Amino acid sequence: MRFTPKNQQGAALVIGLILLLIMTLLGVTGMNTASLELIMTSNEQFSENAFQAAEVGIERTLATGGFTTAGGPSTVENAVGTGDSYVATTTYQVETAVPPRVGSAFSRGVAGSGFAAYHFEVVSRGASQRNAISQHTQGLYLVGPGGGTRF
Repeated sequence: MRFTPKNQQGAALVIGLILLLIMTLLGVTGMNTASLELIMTSNEQFSENAFQAAEVGIERTLATGGFTTAGGPSTVENAVGTGDSYVATTTYQVETAVPPRVGSAFSRGVAGSGFAAYHFEVVSRGASQRNAISQHTQGLYLVGPGGGTRF
């Protein structure tokens, strides 16, 4: 038996078009997945930038000092880099007695000598592109003479 083109009636063309359609769908799906992954990676980078901006806000606030027990909270706003910024707010919390350290010269010299621990809280809110925001809180205390003062 011999097959001639008139007996096939275009089956190869239909199968070729179906395979072309499947390959096109796979290509479009791959492109959409790659685009989505690129957006997700960018969002993660912006989130990391906001995190780092909040950390910079805390570090710069601690480095510059200016902690005061008088008045309300103090706020510092600054740009860190392209599209990144932070707002750091320092708030005085409470004055407590200096915690003693048993058997140390520090506790013998400080106990009952008019020193106090001044507790502060620094809240830094970092922001980056695409509304990426990160907020960090750092507590600290400074030892100084009792009765409230500026450090």
